[in-house]
Amino acid sequence: MADLSQKADVLEHLKKHGKITSMEAIKNYGATRLSAIIYDLRHKDGYDIATNTIAVKNRYGHISNIAEYSLVN
Repeated sequence: MADLSQKADVLEHLKKHGKITSMEAIKNYGATRLSAIIYDLRHKDGYDIATNTIAVKNRYGHISNIAEYSLVN
């Protein structure tokens, strides 16, 4: 189960900014299991959250694909 304060923080972030990545969740809220929080928000709380795969450069300059979650209005 996701930590309740982290879940609230992620939900507030989604409402304010529209989207979030795992790196943002780690840096801003200490939430290392964003996918679990998103699962809870979708399946337990009924939020419609989309997953989009985006390409980013990692610290070595290589392209990596990561998930970006966005709140669907």
